[in-house]
Amino acid sequence: MISTSNHSPALESWQQNLAPYNLGYRIKLVSQLLSRKFTESLEPFGLTPFHWLVLCCLWQEDGLPTSSIGDKLKQVGGTLTGVLDRMEERGLVRRERDTHDRRIWRIWLTNAGKELEAVLPPIAAAVRDQAMEGISFADRELFSQILNRAIANLSF
Repeated sequence: MISTSNHSPALESWQQNLAPYNLGYRIKLVSQLLSRKFTESLEPFGLTPFHWLVLCCLWQEDGLPTSSIGDKLKQVGGTLTGVLDRMEERGLVRRERDTHDRRIWRIWLTNAGKELEAVLPPIAAAVRDQAMEGISFADRELFSQILNRAIANLSF
């Protein structure tokens, strides 16, 4: 932390709210570093972290409507549509109209998309483990709970 000896008491009282010491800045920095490392790890597969997120949704529940994927990932339609276009072009997913409601497009994994489930999670785990090196399991759990609470507090 920088020396506050030349600063007023008022400045000292909110020093932790200034970048680079504030929580938001540090969370953003961790996010950027994780994203960079994960992007590098996905490069050999021609994938991005957003592709990973869509694949995770579909590995958990194949055949989701596009809108459900967007809701889960908190993404706007245009962004998701472009990602799905590229994933479909690469043979990872296919789109089909819902049989009961023709307005709905459902997204299904292809065999190639399903096969990545055996390959990508260990890569993601390795990046996570690198980020969490030296942090106890209990502290990791607490950190996760704190982040979940902060997300819930800000999601209204």
